[in-house]
Amino acid sequence: MIRVTIKKTHRDAAQRATYLCTKIICSNHSTLCNKAVGNNRHQYDESRPQSQGHQRAPLDLLNPQQYGRYGWYVPPSRNIGMLVVRIFRGALKLRYIVLGGAIGGGVSLSKKYEEWKDGLPDMKWLEDVLPQGDKWSSFSKKLMEVGGAMKDVVQIAKDDIKAKASVSALGLSNDDSRKKYETLQSQVETLQTEIMNVQIKYQKELEKMERENRELRQQYLILKTNKKTTAKKIKKSLIDMYSEVLDELSGYDTSYSMADHLPRVVVVGDQSSGKTSVLESIAKARIFPRGSGEMMTRAPVKVTLAEGPYHIAQFRDSDREYDLNKESDLAELRREVELRMRASVRGGKTVSNEIISMSVKGPGLKRMVLVDLPGIISTMTVDMAADTKDSIHQMTKHYMSNPNAIILCIQDGSVDAERSNVTDLVMQCDPLGRRTIFVLTKVDLAEELADPERIRKILSGKLFPMKALGYYAVVTGRGRKDDSIEAIRQYEEDFFKNSKLFHRRGVIMPHQVTSRNLSLAVSDRFWKMVRETIEQQADAFKATRFNLETEWKNNFPRLRESGRDELFDKAKGEILDEVVTLSQISSKKWEEALTEKLWDKLSNYVFENIYLPAAQSGSQNSFNTMVDIKLRQWAEQALPAKSVEAGWEALHNEFVNLIEKAKKSPDHDDIFDNLKAAVVDEAIRRHSWEDKAIDMLRVIQLNTLEDRFVHDKSEWDQAVKFLETSVKTKLAQTEETLNEMMGPGQFTRITQWKYLTEDQAKRRHVKTELDKVLKNDDKHLPTLTYDELTTVRKNLQRDGIEVDTDYIRQTWFPVYRRHFLKQALHRANDCRKAYYLYSQQGAECEISCSDVVLFWRIQQVIKVTSNALRQQVINREARRLDKEIKDVLDEFSEDEEKKAQLLTGKRVTLAEELIKVRHIQEKLEEFINALNQEK
Repeated sequence: MIRVTIKKTHRDAAQRATYLCTKIICSNHSTLCNKAVGNNRHQYDESRPQSQGHQRAPLDLLNPQQYGRYGWYVPPSRNIGMLVVRIFRGALKLRYIVLGGAIGGGVSLSKKYEEWKDGLPDMKWLEDVLPQGDKWSSFSKKLMEVGGAMKDVVQIAKDDIKAKASVSALGLSNDDSRKKYETLQSQVETLQTEIMNVQIKYQKELEKMERENRELRQQYLILKTNKKTTAKKIKKSLIDMYSEVLDELSGYDTSYSMADHLPRVVVVGDQSSGKTSVLESIAKARIFPRGSGEMMTRAPVKVTLAEGPYHIAQFRDSDREYDLNKESDLAELRREVELRMRASVRGGKTVSNEIISMSVKGPGLKRMVLVDLPGIISTMTVDMAADTKDSIHQMTKHYMSNPNAIILCIQDGSVDAERSNVTDLVMQCDPLGRRTIFVLTKVDLAEELADPERIRKILSGKLFPMKALGYYAVVTGRGRKDDSIEAIRQYEEDFFKNSKLFHRRGVIMPHQVTSRNLSLAVSDRFWKMVRETIEQQADAFKATRFNLETEWKNNFPRLRESGRDELFDKAKGEILDEVVTLSQISSKKWEEALTEKLWDKLSNYVFENIYLPAAQSGSQNSFNTMVDIKLRQWAEQALPAKSVEAGWEALHNEFVNLIEKAKKSPDHDDIFDNLKAAVVDEAIRRHSWEDKAIDMLRVIQLNTLEDRFVHDKSEWDQAVKFLETSVKTKLAQTEETLNEMMGPGQFTRITQWKYLTEDQAKRRHVKTELDKVLKNDDKHLPTLTYDELTTVRKNLQRDGIEVDTDYIRQTWFPVYRRHFLKQALHRANDCRKAYYLYSQQGAECEISCSDVVLFWRIQQVIKVTSNALRQQVINREARRLDKEIKDVLDEFSEDEEKKAQLLTGKRVTLAEELIKVRHIQEKLEEFINALNQEK
């Protein structure tokens, strides 16, 4: 008997699977299973003990296919079953191994991730830097507008091309085509200007965000490490310090501009003479935009050259550095220069005096400060402003008139010398040539066109009457826009090495050729001029500072000199304090202000469109029906919007009242009044109530007006008082209107010597007749019948007064209104003690009190509306107004023109002058100390 034994496992799933497989095999081989019962098992070797009733198999019978693991005999069919069981059990084990490995690996990976996450810096500060909510919506909206504008530009450009084609086809005699072309051209220019302005605006915003980002990152790192770090003072180079002094002077007041006699290299020349190319060759980078024959330099560009390990460029008011070894950065730099030039030109001008300041650093650059000016023109084109030629001449003379400025005079060698305009201007400003360096450009073209002897005369100073310190010849390119500076310089070297023009008896003139020699000469002369003149310039500013300080002490002895920026910050703090005070106003005061403003907005409509038409309808039932209809129409249409308008005005009035109240304090400084008023007006103009508030108010007001029953005596008394107060106010207005129509009374005429006009006397007679009509019919309708009009006219005719029916109706309107309002007051007085009858009989009350119920409903609507508006003001609108005020203050803080416009007076201008002069003098002294140390 053969018995199959299965090794136990600690896993229940494996046991169950093995049992099922064995059962399946036995069911298929029942005979073998039955025979196996009672048979002995053979053991495989001597090492396994022989159990009772089991027989060990002989060694010659050991067959791997018929004997099991320990030599027990297994029939062939059982052998197959056991193989299947073993495979299935191995698969189960493999599953648990894989599953356990996956779980263990997941836990380990999770721990690694948590450790890596803990090591990351906290990036929550980005939430305050990046635009969110309304700002992000506004930013994306602006980008969409820019995209739309670009599409318009493309479309207009296509129309422009078509218009040009049509003009060329039809000829200039076709006025319509010419006008259409001019219109399209002006539209293109306008859209280009708008796009550039938007790009400049967002470029400034991005730069501002980058600065704030860096500051926040530094603060975060300090807090993260929890260590005290001392800011390292970066030692500035000598040329950077000098450039900062010139930048400060560029923003100095124009009335003191002649005090700026500090040296700088002024690059002047005719348009397209190669002036900008010479500057680029000295800077070793093509940093300026290029155009084919058109004016590209529209504003002065101050370039500070300095030696450094990397070839980079940077604008004075920007932290971005442009890598001049990358074509992409060079293209962006040229585009930024073009954008700044176009942005500086305003008011239809072609050129601007606004300085664009930038610095260029790189290996082998000579330290100096150059100013590139617009090229001098002799003829203006139609797209230039009328004063372009004179503006360029005046600007060039202004820079060259500085007695310490080095004039780099650029002359085009490929054109006749007699056509030059710049040489005459240079000779006027520097007749002795003590600070002029003459540069002849495009010599490679001149070699083919001009007489060699003539060029030698130019370079020896014998052709022009002007004099110069030195004469230089350079080659600034081969006429290819894509050539790099290295290629141009190599071409220049090769040209001067092989050209016969610059050889005399086999001897080359090396000191007068190539941009490299020119750069060395200009730099040496620049620093020589700086060392000779800087001391006397510092003394001049020291004397100016002393004079200004004396003037300040005499005019404002108890005040500290505060510039516009400091005054603006102080005013900003006061405005924000008032915003905080606005949030501290009590709920009761808000509801009182809102209730008053609501009734002021709604009272006229209630009287003219609801109360008077309903009350004059003739019966109580028609009164109630008309009131219900008109109230519902009012609540569904005009009332919510009017309520929001009232809340908006109440909020702004309270804020303005706080500003006015602050003016009465003893510490008030009236120098801030214009700025505060401008900020408040602009913030109020931008602030608008949330749109969803209208829908919310509509639901509340409709539900409130559905209640038509006064619930208690106190509410009834309040409604009667409200009715009486409102009617008395309208009655006083009506009396005032009647007094204007009828003229002064008899007592006033006697005591004040006044007389009635002819119209006033006629009105008095008409009023007398109309009073008779009302006396005869106390409940007269609001209109006069035809018979009544005829009777009044005939009565007046008997007295010799001729009037028409329109005249009588005009007089009847205020007379009847006064009569009606007096009756309304009597009814209100009667209803004061009628609440018991009203509560018992309701609408069927003997005393007609429907007008009291109407005003109670109006009063309830005003109460719930003022409460809802108060919650909206406290929870939302005051904060939104606060945000608008902060946005306006941030915009004004970046706008120097706006600050100069709003902060005015001798105190401000004198303080600004003193602060600037003091700052410039300190910069000069710092530079002089560094210069002496270098010596």
